[in-house]
Formats: sequence, C-alpha cells, structure tokens
Amino acid sequence: MSYPPGPSNPYGQQPPQQPQQPPQQSQQPPYGYPPQQQQPPAGVPQPQQGYGYGYPQQQPPAPQGFPQQQGYPGYPPQGGYPGGYQGGYPGGPVPGMPPYASWGARVGAYFVDYLIFLLVPMILIIVGYAQMISTIVDSTNSCDYSGTYSTCPSPSVPGSAIALLMLGALLSFVGGLVMCYMEGTKGQTPGKKALGIMVLREADGRPLGFGMAFVRRLCHGLDSAACGIGYLWPLWDDKTQTFADKIVKSVVVKTQ
Repeated sequence: MSYPPGPSNPYGQQPPQQPQQPPQQSQQPPYGYPPQQQQPPAGVPQPQQGYGYGYPQQQPPAPQGFPQQQGYPGYPPQGGYPGGYQGGYPGGPVPGMPPYASWGARVGAYFVDYLIFLLVPMILIIVGYAQMISTIVDSTNSCDYSGTYSTCPSPSVPGSAIALLMLGALLSFVGGLVMCYMEGTKGQTPGKKALGIMVLREADGRPLGFGMAFVRRLCHGLDSAACGIGYLWPLWDDKTQTFADKIVKSVVVKTQ
C-alpha cells in the first residue's frame, strides 16, 4: 500500500523553480577608458566649467586690460631671468638663476670696460700731471743758490695742464655714470657682455637699478682698502662676492 506524499515529505513533488535573473553587467568601463562622470540629479543646478567638484580646474581669465602672466608670486613670469634662464641650474641663490661667474671672467670684464670708458680719461690726466710736474721741476732748477739766501721763482701751472686734468676727471665721471646705468638697467656693461656675465640682485635675480648700481660702484672703495683684499674675496667666497656685492646684496652670474 502506498501513501501520497505529504507536505513534509522531502522526496515528494518539488516546488516550481523561479526563473534565474541574468547577471548584472558592471557599470565600470573597461580598463584604459576614462570613467564617466556622474550627472547630478534633476533639479540640482549644474556647476560651471572649471569650478565644480570633479571638473577640471581652470584659472579664470584675467580682466580685460591686464597682461596674462604665468609663474609663481615673487618669481619672474614665463621666460625666466634675464638671458632666458629658468630652473635647473646648480649653485644659484634662487631657483632659475644661472651659476656664479668666475673671478677670472670678472677681472677680464673690468679690463674691457677700462679700455672703453677710462683709458682716454686716464691718458688726459697723466698728460696734465706730467705738464704740472715739468713746470715745478723747471722752476726748481731755476733757483739761485748764490749768497746766503736762495731765491726761487714761483711756479706757474700752465692752463693746458689744468684743462687736461679737468677734462679727464669729467670724462671719468661720465663713464662711471654710463656703466652704472647699464648695470642697473640691463645688468651688463660692454665688458660683462663680452665675457658672458651679468650682475643681478641676489634676492630675485632682477637688475639692480641705477641707484643701487651707483652705490655698488662707490662701495668698491672698500674693496680697494687693505691692499685690495675685497677684489680678491671672490676667490674663496661661496657666492664669489666682493665686499661691495655683499653690501648691496648683488651677485655676478654667467649668461653663457
């Protein structure tokens, strides 16, 4: 005798199977493709391009009439320091400044500037002093030593000697002002340009300006003191600075 399967019979009729759901495909794009940005829900205001979260940040354009400049505050804009230098030069005091100039290059630039600006004035001064000394010597040789007292005529300095001395001093002063102007505005005199060096401010790599260039030239008097030790100081100084450079905080760097 057989019995019908009951509800608790595990071997009875199986319950109907539910249809299987197809596997959900991943919404993540294949490797190598940029992920798609999620759109904000309806009703939420769309952020402007360049300012919303998840959007590329773009710098807003400058107002009309202002120049577009790139770079960090305190540093020069795109193009670098005078001479076209940018970062990556070892030994410079600030990023982007070229290496320091050698002592030999500085001495060579000084002699070139001397030949251009100071040779003619020095020749005029030497000729003026020679005429003055010659007049004094002739007056001394004309002294009469006969008798108890000696009589010597008063030497009269010729006017040509005075004119040569004044002209030489004036040309020297004008030449110094021209060199101060060139160093202050461009950082280079003809001698420095020929030797491939430039004098700049240590803080930001900019030209000194006429005022500081003039002060720097006056401070060279300290370099001449103590047998010119200030001019020799760049030989062992870490920044190859003279005393004048340290006072006005300038450095001489290479441009080639």
